Amino acid sequence: MTDDLTALHLDHFYPHPPAKVWRVLTDPELMARWLMPNDFKLEVGHAFTFTTDPLPRFGFDGVVHCRVLEIEHQKLLKISWTDRKTADWTVSWRLEGEGRGTRVFLDHEGFDPDDPVQQHSRRVMGGGWRSRHFATLERLLAELP
Repeated sequence: MTDDLTALHLDHFYPHPPAKVWRVLTDPELMARWLMPNDFKLEVGHAFTFTTDPLPRFGFDGVVHCRVLEIEHQKLLKISWTDRKTADWTVSWRLEGEGRGTRVFLDHEGFDPDDPVQQHSRRVMGGGWRSRHFATLERLLAELP
């Protein structure tokens, strides 16, 4: 993770081919298993939501509103990510083949460096992406043929 207060830039290596990683990143049922329940479609312009536990303390109702912004098959998925109150971010997953596996680069961008709630979110999400979501994705990939 970098010291950029406006973004998270993370990467993780998976010992699986890009096609398999892409499938887990973009199949709605598989995405629900490693990230959140959703009504995602791999289609530029598609509006969808993720649902999770509400955090009333932070004014978060548990719904993340998203839109598919960009797709490059087996290479890039970019979405908007908003709570429709304070968060207005983009999240991108970029895949690069590396040996017999795939390196996934995650960019979560648009955090306001002057907003304490967004900076708290940035810190929490940075840890969550790495320790929870990347690890769950790793286990899911290992389970699939």
